[in-house]
Amino acid sequence: MDDESHEKRQRRQAPRERSEKPRGRGLGAPTKTVFKCNRCGQSLSVGQATAFDATCSGCGNDIHTCTNCSQFDTSAPNECRQEIPTPVMKKAKRNECELFEPKKTREFDSDKPSPDDARAAFDSLFDL
Repeated sequence: MDDESHEKRQRRQAPRERSEKPRGRGLGAPTKTVFKCNRCGQSLSVGQATAFDATCSGCGNDIHTCTNCSQFDTSAPNECRQEIPTPVMKKAKRNECELFEPKKTREFDSDKPSPDDARAAFDSLFDL
């Protein structure tokens, strides 16, 4: 009886097979890589964000700042994950750091109308 219960426990603890299908809400949906302004959240293409003199079309603030960089980390020394030769004092102002890399996020491609109203949600269920 002891061997049988041990065998049952092993079967229960065996890892499940992973399917290649996306799991969860929205997984597998078409997405695009964008840059979002740290101040206002306006989406810009990554190419627009790499220019040194770029400004946000939503709020007009500079893009080439430490707060918009993917290396920005408040818990790291000099608030940067990279070793920088001279620390930048004003993180929200435009600077000349050559290690700047815009923060990239994934955003859903929304070619379909958003289901804000009940009729649009119903139509999207049946692809009408």
